[in-house]
Amino acid sequence: MRAAGIEGATRSKRVKTTRPDPAAARHPDLVNREFTATSPNRLWVTDLTFVPTWAGVAYVCFIIDVFSRMIVGWRCASHMRTEMVLDAIEMARWGRGRHHEDLRCHSDAGSQFTSIRYGERLAEIGATPSIGTVGDSYDNALAETVNGYYKTELVRGPARPGPWKTVEDLELATLGWVHWHNTQRLHGYLGDVPPAEFEQAFYAGHTTSDQLVGIK
Repeated sequence: MRAAGIEGATRSKRVKTTRPDPAAARHPDLVNREFTATSPNRLWVTDLTFVPTWAGVAYVCFIIDVFSRMIVGWRCASHMRTEMVLDAIEMARWGRGRHHEDLRCHSDAGSQFTSIRYGERLAEIGATPSIGTVGDSYDNALAETVNGYYKTELVRGPARPGPWKTVEDLELATLGWVHWHNTQRLHGYLGDVPPAEFEQAFYAGHTTSDQLVGIK
């Protein structure tokens, strides 16, 4: 790699983003490490990650639809209070519809995800919270994976645009990365197509099937 003039992405010092609240009641694990869904808006996963900036540590929350790997909501902030997670849910609600039946939203046991306000916000869209065990990344593996390639492709990617001066600079860069992830990034799990194209094919197939059922 040295001879070719390339180098691998490096991991920075870890900042703890999962801080459980021992006094908060936890929702049961409704996923049990089965990160599959038969259609959009049946299972979302969410998690927090961190990015260093000149102004301090920034925190990013992503909400991912398991069916298509589409990032349906996200938020970048200088804190990791519950409000940032609620903002990400609000983005998902406006982008995916205001109410969903049989939707589960899975997370780790961070205090943001065991808060009363988080549960209430999910209830408003018909979603049921699901929480994995404390300190076990396998229980939220898909969200951890998205965090990982966000770090590799944007934060420590070949272009290496960071470190960013402000949280707002990182937010703008994350906006561009999310758009690329959803509309252009090829996912092997999806047959090497982007999430948006995968969902379009799903809805097109169901529309055709519905039309054929009505033909006599």
